[in-house]
Amino acid sequence: MSALLCKSRFVFVFGLFLLVTAVTAEARSLPDFVGLVKQNSPAVVNISTTQHKTASSKFRHNFRIPDLPEDSPFNELFERFFGEGHGGGGPEMPKGFDAQSLGSGFIISEDGYILTAAHVVEGADEVVVHLSDRREFVAEVVGSDKRSDVALLKIDADKLPKVVDIGSTENLEVGEWVLAIGSPFGFGHSATAGIVSAKGRSLPSENYVPFIQTDVAINPGNSGGPLFDLDGKVVGINSQIYSRTGGFMGLSFAIPIEMAMNVSEQLRTKGRVTRGWLGVMIQDVTRELADSFGMRHPTGALVARVLPDSPAQAGGLQTGDIILQYNGNKIARSSMLPPLVGASNIERPAKLEILRNGKKRTLEIRIGELPGEDEIARAAVTPKSASQDLLGLGLADLTPGILKQLGQEESTTGVLVEEVMPGPAQVAGIEEGDIIQMINNTQVTSVAEFSAQLEKLPKGKNTAVLVLRSGGPIFLALSVPRD
Repeated sequence: MSALLCKSRFVFVFGLFLLVTAVTAEARSLPDFVGLVKQNSPAVVNISTTQHKTASSKFRHNFRIPDLPEDSPFNELFERFFGEGHGGGGPEMPKGFDAQSLGSGFIISEDGYILTAAHVVEGADEVVVHLSDRREFVAEVVGSDKRSDVALLKIDADKLPKVVDIGSTENLEVGEWVLAIGSPFGFGHSATAGIVSAKGRSLPSENYVPFIQTDVAINPGNSGGPLFDLDGKVVGINSQIYSRTGGFMGLSFAIPIEMAMNVSEQLRTKGRVTRGWLGVMIQDVTRELADSFGMRHPTGALVARVLPDSPAQAGGLQTGDIILQYNGNKIARSSMLPPLVGASNIERPAKLEILRNGKKRTLEIRIGELPGEDEIARAAVTPKSASQDLLGLGLADLTPGILKQLGQEESTTGVLVEEVMPGPAQVAGIEEGDIIQMINNTQVTSVAEFSAQLEKLPKGKNTAVLVLRSGGPIFLALSVPRD
């Protein structure tokens, strides 16, 4: 009996030992955030900005003060809650006020250069940097780049608390621990930790930044602060969060440090940032599109449009081409292409592997400089022809890629109907996706030919138009309006 009792005690003690050992091993596997915070928080700064604004008091609280008679009993009420001078007296005088915001940043050099997010200092009349040793300095905004959301500041200070160590995202793995230090809601030097959720994320508003996605808790005031790896090196700048409520929901995005340092160096040396430009509008290849192009699985960036006077047009890229590789880098999704193009050397040839008409081809295209947003927007607008203004049609020339998407033979001729607006074409029954092959018994093979034939048509009379659509060719009666 005693032997059995001893054996039971041994089993219990041994099991308890294994449990304690497992818990201890798990605890030891967790990173030492205490050491990381102590070592790196001195290099993190708090940034406060002030923007001087002028506004009329009648717009306060988004409320327009009504005009009231001088003897109205409500005048006293409005004066008490909305300021003076709202009842009957003459024009209201504009009142000035200071709009303030908070953010974070980090020291990257001993001579006072600081990195932060561009939106932190956007529109600021004064930027004040608060160091960890409680010193404060008015900072100079050396430069700011809206497209990457990176800004470079400079303070005139010596004996800075610490300069960060710059790391790399090349070997950063999904699942690794990362640490953020910043000033959420103004609470300076707050630390939060999490893991890398994904790399190379593309956001709708930021096509040229391959964001690092994390689940690190980021809130207003953290923007511009550093993201550290477990070696205590900066791998990113905390830029934004995805939220349906305005608060943290587990999706944070950081700018890769390599891109941030490249931008800061350009801002410091040239005062502006230059990027490569291809000049195409692209989209993902879906499973259905991949099947239509004869691909085994969806991959690459499908060229939906080649912008006029662009490097892509000069290099022979066509609508309907699928970009599979760019300078040896495989393009699995369309979002992977813009950052690669943006980082390319301007006026240097880039090698593209494309799929055209089921066959792989290689193109060399000399990359241009990315123009301003306004110039790109103007280039992306399809020029209106006489046919658009007169008939309410948006037309485009046919290309092999478009014909393949529509399931038409390569020998098919005509012009593609891209848009049908209210007007004679809509009344006639012309639809988006139709191919207009003939008008007034004359074949047309381009938008220019269609417009030329349109000029010859009698006004106010019906004209036969041959349209090719999925159900087959059909003639429609189109009435050209009088001037």
